[in-house]
Amino acid sequence: MLDFPRWKIGSIIGLLAALCLLAIPSFLPESTTSQWGRIPHPHINLGLDLAGGSYLLLEADTADLAATRIEAMRDSVAGTMRNGTPRIEIGDISTRGGQLSFLLRDPSQVDAARERLLAITGGGAGMSGQREWDINVVDTSRFVLKPTQAGLTQAIDTAMKDATEVVRRRIDALGTKEPTIVRQGATRIVVQVPGLKNPQALKELIGKTAKLEFKLVDETANPADLVKGIAPVGSQVLPYPGNPRGVPFIAVKRSVIISGDQLADARQEFEPQTNAPQVAITFDAVGGRRFAKVTTENTNKPFAIILDNSVISAPNINEPILGGRASISGNFTVESANALAISLRSGKLPVNLKTIAESTVSPDLGKDSIRAGVLASIVAALLVIVFMFVTYGRFGLYANLAVVINILVIVAVMAMLNATLTLPGIAGFVLTIGTAVDANVLINERIREERRRGRSVVQSVELGYKEASRTIFEANVTHAITGVIMLLLGSGPVKGFAVVLLIGICTSVFTAVTFTRMMVALWLRKNRPTTINI
Repeated sequence: MLDFPRWKIGSIIGLLAALCLLAIPSFLPESTTSQWGRIPHPHINLGLDLAGGSYLLLEADTADLAATRIEAMRDSVAGTMRNGTPRIEIGDISTRGGQLSFLLRDPSQVDAARERLLAITGGGAGMSGQREWDINVVDTSRFVLKPTQAGLTQAIDTAMKDATEVVRRRIDALGTKEPTIVRQGATRIVVQVPGLKNPQALKELIGKTAKLEFKLVDETANPADLVKGIAPVGSQVLPYPGNPRGVPFIAVKRSVIISGDQLADARQEFEPQTNAPQVAITFDAVGGRRFAKVTTENTNKPFAIILDNSVISAPNINEPILGGRASISGNFTVESANALAISLRSGKLPVNLKTIAESTVSPDLGKDSIRAGVLASIVAALLVIVFMFVTYGRFGLYANLAVVINILVIVAVMAMLNATLTLPGIAGFVLTIGTAVDANVLINERIREERRRGRSVVQSVELGYKEASRTIFEANVTHAITGVIMLLLGSGPVKGFAVVLLIGICTSVFTAVTFTRMMVALWLRKNRPTTINI
């Protein structure tokens, strides 16, 4: 137990020295460490409660999601009936009353129509095994499709998972460090972005659905009808705030030429002639071929660029666009064009998100919290150091050195893991300071007991470390189990506390047992004392 070859001593000292060096940048301002270039300088990220920042609570618009599902089913039904063999002729599809209905022109095709509907609705049941759509036939030839509550619940859950990921990608594109993005309940998302002091910009970025579509303009529409919201059959009226004709509406074909799902990239650039900000978009291979085909077939016709059901611009197709690239221009600033590019790159939100609560945490409040936490840590460390030295003398001094190194090692490990330190994390630090010497207390008391039994110094020390190791292991395992449960099931402050606790458990066992045992072994080997004061 007390045999430490040179390679082992060198490994322990080298590892702890390297970790202590890696902890130094976290105690220095980032403006200083950013000048170190390629020199490794991991830095602990501060949470919202310490660094200040923005907090948003978002809620999904489930009514809009339900309407979107019905519209999507409308397009699927129309395409399936029209493109199948044989072709099934249907009348206008209605989406009134939260359900979809249409009339067959030939009642003899009821069975064929039902089979096609079952195919596009997954046989009437979703992946969860629950029916997502009820399909009924009324008056022998009218079909009525009504979404079930189970299907809507499943759709909301799927949309919220996707929306959480989209929000995460958009915030990551801002370059923020360690944002907290978690679901709360069935329809809410909590967003915490440390260091961001403009919640309005964050709201605009996150809240933009970024549903991009390209559609042909219906030039047969009457401007007077557009103001009344009336469009020709097969078209729809959309707002067009920048319409050069003065009418703030425009009619576009319902069929989508190409959508944002086929984008490969979107970047903020400047228009070469006017130097005005614009968004340059690049389509993927399928989208590029589709865009080239449509622009070739519709040369000298206008098409509309639609974002979130509002027309940004409606340029004329002067010639085929074959390169798979296009640009979106408008009254953009550099910031708004960059925000739109981020939204398009990250993908559209599957559901509209509304901000129902927001707040901004001042950095001054975070500084007060850091000051109080550091003060608590220093006071706790000093009291522990004094107690251990007075109680155990030289062995207490070794334990105190292990505590100091343990704190530095925790900081280094958190920095390398890119972990975020929160106010509960500081509480975990203070707790770790106390528990870090717990193992040494057990070991030292066991050494005292062995000395009272009349064993020699070397035997007492060796048995003290050996016999106390089992108790130390079992105690820390129980702590680790609790920490893992908090890490897996908790969120926010609870998770921050669990991270520090788990790291502290691992590092404290190493420093309090292995490191102190090495120092004691080196002292015994050099001095060979016949008695010890402990």
